[in-house]
Amino acid sequence: METSIRRILIPTDFSPPARQAEHYAVALSQKFSAELHVLHVVEDPALPIHGSRYSWAVPDDILPRLLEKAEHELSLAVPTADLNLIGQKLVRKIVVGHPVNSINEYAIEHHIDLIVIGTHGRSGLSHLLLGSSAENLVRMSTCPVLTVHPNGHQFVEKGSKDQVTSE
Repeated sequence: METSIRRILIPTDFSPPARQAEHYAVALSQKFSAELHVLHVVEDPALPIHGSRYSWAVPDDILPRLLEKAEHELSLAVPTADLNLIGQKLVRKIVVGHPVNSINEYAIEHHIDLIVIGTHGRSGLSHLLLGSSAENLVRMSTCPVLTVHPNGHQFVEKGSKDQVTSE
């Protein structure tokens, strides 16, 4: 059985779990010589909260400021040098919308073979109140999703170069 992964998507909210998932995405991208797509979704503050029929009145300049901040953060995500060393393509993209829907739409539109996403590892009341983008993405996605939990067994070594370990 041959495994073919040509495009990997790493959705990021720039949190520590997302940064940890980046290590996996880079290592897998190197292992499979796959394009790496880094996606950040800015939630439009003027849009209704997902599942609600209410919206907020917000200043007109808030979305451009959010996009500018996201642009800066995205430029720091996955250093280009990590992939340029082996000639892989890196695509960085910012979209405005609902995170899970936007990630899924991007994956379909760009023929993504694998999504690698960090999870915050919340449980109990915080999970109930905040939900889980990773969990919802696993349910909705049309391609495999690798969730990287912040604790527990890790199979990517952090060092000068990320490497997938196998025994």
